[in-house]
Amino acid sequence: MIAKSLKGRSAAMDPGIWSKLPPELLELILSFLPLKTLLNLRSTCKHFKSLVFSPSFISKYSSASLFSSFFLLSHPQCYSNFPLYDTTRGAWRKLALPLSFLPPSAAQFNLLSSCNGLFCFSLPNSSSLLVCNLLAKSSRPIQFPFFPFAFEMLTLVSTPHGYKIFLLCSKFSSNYAFVYDSKVHSWRQFDGFQPLLADNFHQEGASFNGSLYFATPEPFSVVCFDLENGKWENLDTEMPRELTFVRLVSNTDEGKLYMVGGIGRNGISRSMKLWEMGDGGNWVEVERLPELMCRKFMSVCYHNYEHVYCFWHQGMICVCCHTWPEILYCKVSRRTWHWIPKCPSIPDKWSCGFRWFSFVPDLYTLA
Repeated sequence: MIAKSLKGRSAAMDPGIWSKLPPELLELILSFLPLKTLLNLRSTCKHFKSLVFSPSFISKYSSASLFSSFFLLSHPQCYSNFPLYDTTRGAWRKLALPLSFLPPSAAQFNLLSSCNGLFCFSLPNSSSLLVCNLLAKSSRPIQFPFFPFAFEMLTLVSTPHGYKIFLLCSKFSSNYAFVYDSKVHSWRQFDGFQPLLADNFHQEGASFNGSLYFATPEPFSVVCFDLENGKWENLDTEMPRELTFVRLVSNTDEGKLYMVGGIGRNGISRSMKLWEMGDGGNWVEVERLPELMCRKFMSVCYHNYEHVYCFWHQGMICVCCHTWPEILYCKVSRRTWHWIPKCPSIPDKWSCGFRWFSFVPDLYTLA
């Protein structure tokens, strides 16, 4: 009967009907559109362009949409072309990331960090950083605090009012920490940590309770840097015995801090475990990597743990090696370990330089 009642009517929408539709109902309908269609709507009229960025619509769209999330692979040989692994569908995807909107100074860049839909690149040609949202096609160049400027460690951190960038810089015989705040668009300089903070500059700081947490080289300990006041603090916590390497990672949504570490003697790991920071500041063992998977991972890194780094992604703790094109991850809620398969487009001759990042697209995160 519905088909008969529609017979003979124009396929075009009746403007009389849509003009009388309540605004809140129109917003709800549009919130269920695919992201690509929603982006195309911005150029149709001023109303849709302003609607897409209105607070009420952002709230509806964020709750109604089911975004895919990705592992993004950066490698010197795939310059400006980043393979993506869709963690929602469990498959590799060939997606062309929109880089044409970037400024001319970004003709050469190195991807350093990602957070909350944002990426942070270094621009060697212009001695600056570039923070961008590839989905929203927005970017902001950030000049270094001074010239020449060399740094060893960078971490991009999401904050309630934007983001902060932490840099650890060694100048002459001293270490300095620099923090950029997007809210005020300026750098602040603080004292660094003595002795040298880490022997692995692939590992970023773990954001936890307003501070960045780092593991020191042997004898292993944990230190934190307060992003607001710039003070360093040694954590008074007992570390597990027979550690061969330590990496920290955090779940910022739930406010949890985790530690991944190798267990063994004489620098040789025989097992790998996962701990969580307990309420009393002590480390509570959560899970142990199965023996066969541990053997594979240790053979991959050849016990050169300076190549090992970790990050958090959508309920997963990812353990990666700079010399291996696969990801080992732990599904924390299920306490199970898995391997992400190698990207089929990566040649076998690529033996090092693999850097993985968490990519959770967010249209409304501002650069």
